[in-house]
Amino acid sequence: MDQATRLRTIIKQNQVAPANAARVMTVTSGKGGVGKSNVAINLAVQFKKMGQRVIIFDADFGLANIEVMFGTVPKHNLADLVYQGKGIRDVITWGPLDIGFISGGSGIAGLTNLNTDYLNYLVSQLNELDSIADVIIIDTGAGISSAVIEFLVASGEILLVTTPEPTSITDSYSLLKALKHNPRYNSGSSQVKVISNKVSDYKEGEQLYKKLNAVVQRYLHLDMSYLGAIPEDHELSKAVMQQSPVCISNVNAKSAKAFDDISKTLMDIPHERSGMMRGMAGFFANMLKSRNV
Repeated sequence: MDQATRLRTIIKQNQVAPANAARVMTVTSGKGGVGKSNVAINLAVQFKKMGQRVIIFDADFGLANIEVMFGTVPKHNLADLVYQGKGIRDVITWGPLDIGFISGGSGIAGLTNLNTDYLNYLVSQLNELDSIADVIIIDTGAGISSAVIEFLVASGEILLVTTPEPTSITDSYSLLKALKHNPRYNSGSSQVKVISNKVSDYKEGEQLYKKLNAVVQRYLHLDMSYLGAIPEDHELSKAVMQQSPVCISNVNAKSAKAFDDISKTLMDIPHERSGMMRGMAGFFANMLKSRNV
């Protein structure tokens, strides 16, 4: 029995109830510098303001953007949970508004080598995470590395952040092409939702989506939807320098209002998809399956 099957079996034995499982969203981009982590953090803030319990999982192993923006350094990461016997609450760092943050660290790479005892412990801890959070936002690395694609294939909801820069559009297409051609990807289980960032106005944001979608529909036949646009905003840049989410430091900023609109749109979208195991434990089961181990 392979690791993915064993993990899924253990999850079922632990009776993960879909009604109690957290909603997992994966924020990604085709290239760096498009504001992906800013989107993850500010959406987390807006969800929290809507009464949701939120945790951000930082899966960008090359850069520590989330902890920098939170102004804090985590004491532990996922590897400590798996290999050092830490509990799930031990590896959560609490940021503004009591938004939780978990550093993936190097713990992801070793999941395929876990024995049954380790898997049982991991699942029990991830099940507890589902009871702590209503929404879990995964911030992936940028680009089309195999690690990023694995996260996207496993995710029930993919939020793609892109900008009007030609390189961003091209790289977004490359990411979607890699996703589409992955044999494990099922567009019926996980539709891509696009966020246009750093646009001059909402009209440019919509035009950006239409331009990307036209090419994607023509060559990839991949269903996408449009969540909205975040305008270029000096207040957002200022908030980053202050290591504070703009949705906290300046709720009247035009970017903050845009994040508010997008978060409400997301909350109104049904997110249950057939064929995908829900919650964080289910997410990792889907991810191991995508590795075909």
